[in-house]
Amino acid sequence: MGFRLPGIRKAIFAANPASSKVLDAPKGYLAVYVGEKMKRFVIPVSYLNQPSFQDLLSQAEEEFGYDHPMGGLTIPCSEDVFHHITSCLN
Repeated sequence: MGFRLPGIRKAIFAANPASSKVLDAPKGYLAVYVGEKMKRFVIPVSYLNQPSFQDLLSQAEEEFGYDHPMGGLTIPCSEDVFHHITSCLN
């Protein structure tokens, strides 16, 4: 026997805007923030298996650790570099 509390879940995410932004990414995708202006990109999770993207993740870990205040992964590179790497992955 169970019960659902959808109102509580909505209230939790409404109280934390960073968490609610993560929900905007469709299933199979994740949000990343790139560049000086922290532009948000939604990318396929399949990128996580690619060596070039794993290099970016290693740089993000070195610079930010596991604290990503934007609610998604923060990638420490310019938007141009990010576009170049992701265009090679498509």
